[in-house]
Amino acid sequence: MSELPVRLILASASPRRRELLAQAGYAFSVEAADVDESVRAGETPEAYVRRLAEEKASAVFTKHAGAQFATASSSWVRSSEAPLLVLGADTTVVCDGEILAKPDDAEHAKQMLRKLSGRTHQVLTGVAVVARAGTASAVEITDVTFSNIPESELDAYCATTEPLDKAGAYGIQGYAARWIPRIDGDYFNVMGLPIARVVRLLEDASQESSGRSV
Repeated sequence: MSELPVRLILASASPRRRELLAQAGYAFSVEAADVDESVRAGETPEAYVRRLAEEKASAVFTKHAGAQFATASSSWVRSSEAPLLVLGADTTVVCDGEILAKPDDAEHAKQMLRKLSGRTHQVLTGVAVVARAGTASAVEITDVTFSNIPESELDAYCATTEPLDKAGAYGIQGYAARWIPRIDGDYFNVMGLPIARVVRLLEDASQESSGRSV
């Protein structure tokens, strides 16, 4: 089990991220962050997912921490309560340099999946941990290869709600698994949370927050 001498909040409403973090043995609470997910002009996909992960984690951290972290004499420093860590994450699909976020509707989902059909694309997840000592973040990239998607299967899939809440209009753990013969990289990254990378970030942040940093 991954017991941390801290209080951990996952700044995400994603049930997949919740399941993966719990699967890794962490105890945590969940609180979604409300941030603008628009892509900024000239922003690369890597910078985009990293920024959103940091903004989500920072928004929740600030809400809970507030001004009590402002000075070394704060009540937080004097408190015996476990230090706070907030984990944020954001995942997107990239094909030909284009960011494919969540589709607007079924037709938009079909357009995305036709673009991915028979090709290799990238899934990027930015992860960020915010603590009193600062913010640490990283980006994980996995290559995903799709086989050719029959139009009849595409129609049936996009008639469901499954593609609508997922970047690129698919989840590797769902129906779309039938179209994915190969991935290169972290499978859990494609699900939305690269656990091995997250564990390293949380352990480093926990050590710093507990005064045991190297």
